[in-house]
Amino acid sequence: MIYVFLAQGFEETEAITPIDILRRCGKEVITVGIGDNIITGSHGITVVADTEDKLIEFNSDLEMIVLPGGMPGTINLEASETVQKAIDYCTVNDLYIGAICAAPSILGHKDVLKGKKATCYTGFEQELTGAEVLDEPAVIDGKIITARGAGAAVEFGLALAEVLTSKEKSEKMGEALLWTKK
Repeated sequence: MIYVFLAQGFEETEAITPIDILRRCGKEVITVGIGDNIITGSHGITVVADTEDKLIEFNSDLEMIVLPGGMPGTINLEASETVQKAIDYCTVNDLYIGAICAAPSILGHKDVLKGKKATCYTGFEQELTGAEVLDEPAVIDGKIITARGAGAAVEFGLALAEVLTSKEKSEKMGEALLWTKK
């Protein structure tokens, strides 16, 4: 099971694209609204999340959490006690964490990126405390997957699929989507 956290002001493309790719790969993805199940993104698109943060549990079914970026979505995610607990749970239990755009800054602030390679939206590099920041669309380093922004949403989704399924399945999904890696 994968939790994708949606906070008011999230970047729609960075959330919906990975959700779609992961579900196409047969993964169980649950969208989690922070504070409500009706969440409006940074570009005015309102979505109905599968559940609310106050209703989720952390257990052995959890494989990954995903943190979309966007503003003020990233700020709202970081302020969430549930998101903070989710990051801690994943870190302690060696589970995958995906973060895109500004959201890797949340991991940097929690010292989760120390000694890791990571990427983020331009201007947030200094927030990735302890990371080796790369100028790549998406970066996989162990259990941490990061990506630059909305333009890298497909590559991010495929990277998430790769770590949860296989490189072969991720590549086949990319082909099915007519994705051309630059």
